[in-house]
Amino acid sequence: MTENPDGYGTGTQQATPVFPPPAYVWQPPRPAVVVKADLIPAISVVSTVSLLGMAVGWLWSLLAPPVRMVIGQDGPVPLTAESYHRFDALVLFTLLCLAAGIVTGVGVWFLRERRGPVVMIAAVLGSGLGGWLATLVGQSWAGGRFPAPSSVEILDVVPEAPQLETIWGLLAWPLATALAYGMLSAWNGMDDLGRRLG
Repeated sequence: MTENPDGYGTGTQQATPVFPPPAYVWQPPRPAVVVKADLIPAISVVSTVSLLGMAVGWLWSLLAPPVRMVIGQDGPVPLTAESYHRFDALVLFTLLCLAAGIVTGVGVWFLRERRGPVVMIAAVLGSGLGGWLATLVGQSWAGGRFPAPSSVEILDVVPEAPQLETIWGLLAWPLATALAYGMLSAWNGMDDLGRRLG
């Protein structure tokens, strides 16, 4: 018989049961970033994504409007409001690259067993190369669609092939890829991004 800590009466001393800590207290070890095993798939991602630039460039060459020029005494002069098509060509290219970037980010995310920063960086690099390739190929194919006439006279109206006069459109594809992949990673919420479930 022992006295209670309260001082009221007596009672028997009983052992306090020991319970394991709650499940939310224990944290599994954080998985390390896999680099060596993801290098070969990352090279494949870079090459595959960059080749998509040919499709984007071909589609842009079909959609981008030409600038109609009138032949004057001092050379070709754009018709009224036709110079706006230079901006239209840039906007179309940017929108196509944004769409390609979203498709790239989501598509690479479905490589579940390779999820991680290595493949994400590869997708962004491939997107940058794809945008550069789309610029070269698109302008080349657009020039083939609207070739320069062999002979012109004054007041003739001739179409000029669309051109990309700034390189800022090249940033759309890699930025959209990084944004799409990053949003899916944040939405996933797992330490290993679910790659162990593959």
